[in-house]
Amino acid sequence: MTETFQAAQAEAIEELVPLLGRRNACTATGASQATWYRHHRQSPAPVRPARPRKPHPAALSPAERDQVRAVLNERFADASPATAYYSLLDEGVYLASESTMYRILRQHGEVGTDRRRQATHPPRAVPELVADAPNRVWAWDITKLRGPDKGVWYCLYTIIDLFSRYVVGWMVASRESADLARHLIEATARKHGIDAGTLTLHADRGSSMTSKTLAELLIDLGVASHSRPRTSNDNPHVEASFKTLKYCPIFPGRFGSIEHARAFCQEFYAWYNHDHFHSGIGYHHPVDVHYGRAAAIRDRRAAVLTTAYATHPERFASGGLPTPPDLPVPAWINKPKTNEPKDATEKTTHN
Repeated sequence: MTETFQAAQAEAIEELVPLLGRRNACTATGASQATWYRHHRQSPAPVRPARPRKPHPAALSPAERDQVRAVLNERFADASPATAYYSLLDEGVYLASESTMYRILRQHGEVGTDRRRQATHPPRAVPELVADAPNRVWAWDITKLRGPDKGVWYCLYTIIDLFSRYVVGWMVASRESADLARHLIEATARKHGIDAGTLTLHADRGSSMTSKTLAELLIDLGVASHSRPRTSNDNPHVEASFKTLKYCPIFPGRFGSIEHARAFCQEFYAWYNHDHFHSGIGYHHPVDVHYGRAAAIRDRRAAVLTTAYATHPERFASGGLPTPPDLPVPAWINKPKTNEPKDATEKTTHN
């Protein structure tokens, strides 16, 4: 009886639908609309034919959209659509609204992170420099020395030879200046007889290092090389010399005057070049390596050790005939990685 009633009710609903609509037909017959749909639904639902979307009368044409995208990705590749919109507006040009610009970029995945990635500068090349003799590569940098009062600092400019670790030039000044740096580099090159095109000068990317003043000098002097941004180990030799300076037992916390700072540095660099046994160059003095005396010194050291071994060989039984450290090998900044085994004689310290 119930099934017969439901069938009759469904038939009545179907007859009334053209006149009243589905909802009103269900109400007129006392049936629940949800119940009717539950008994008559199709699973899966029938595919509805796609209705063609009519473009809005105010929509941009495909050619206009391509023009907007080209302007945003070429002229304004590193700017936001808002910047592009108002820049064009100030020039008397209107291509599209700001929201339309965003919509066009979004359709091509060119907003947010993707757009920032497109505007990113290409990665900096890793500086790879080798010095197999003195005066082939110099590295220079500037460090601050604390003055007598708060906020008073002096600038120590230092130039070091990459192969010998010899400090070829230095200067203490009251400020950081490209003109002062040019004067120091020019005077140091003249003092050491540097021929044009024979020297590579390496530095970080400070304002003084990348200035036009120095660029003009380096055109005549040699080749300029710069560290990558925010990469402190691209100039390790000068940084290591600064550490040796500032960890010196007699290094003062503050300098009483610029004359005091200059006097201290004069004494320190005389010691560093002539008396310091540098671990990075086989425990030779930088001055001996720089002026070619390291081989003779190593021979004398070897002779002393040979004599000591011949006199008391039992004292060296565990290791045999002792030998002094090898002569300095070519020094690198960022040596290229190879699959060859590391040379046992190559030093990795820079102090």
